[in-house]
Amino acid sequence: MSTKVALKGVKRDVLGSSESRRLRKAGMIPAVIYGKNDPVHLAVDAKEFSNEVKSISESSIITIKIGRKSYSVLIKDYQGALFTDSIMHLDFFEVVKGETLHTTVNITLVGSSKGVKDGGLLEHVLHEVEIECLPKDIPDAFSVDINELGLNESIHVKDLSVPKGVKLLINEDRTVVTVVSKKAETEETPEEEEVEETEGE
Repeated sequence: MSTKVALKGVKRDVLGSSESRRLRKAGMIPAVIYGKNDPVHLAVDAKEFSNEVKSISESSIITIKIGRKSYSVLIKDYQGALFTDSIMHLDFFEVVKGETLHTTVNITLVGSSKGVKDGGLLEHVLHEVEIECLPKDIPDAFSVDINELGLNESIHVKDLSVPKGVKLLINEDRTVVTVVSKKAETEETPEEEEVEETEGE
């Protein structure tokens, strides 16, 4: 199950770029929550968000409390660098208990490939997959053990360990990670033909 994080939010009644700049100078991040109802405009403390986000992934459920009301959300989009202190704006998507949703989950590689030890090059081709599931079933990530991955071998989407209740929305034949020989990787490409300049009359 995805890691849960709780944040405090402050409702924004004044919108616009000048107000957003004022909030950022005050150490806040302008944000908005999208869902079935009208968008909710808010701001969250930049330092609190930065501290909390280091322990989560983009598929983590975040609880935002604004006054007496709480929202369960996912990070939908952002401006800036998510895992740094330079977030300019956040878009959240409200999730509803009992309703399935679509989101993306990262793929992490675990271990050291024996193919690399034999002189191959590791290529992490697919870094995330789209899934469908209930909010409570969102995994933090898909971990792929590459210890036994040999030279010229690959791991595909169909090889992923998928938790119960989670459906993958991607072709199962897609390559996740592969080990190729350095010889194949460094093959010379045909040189571009030189275009001869023609002299003007």
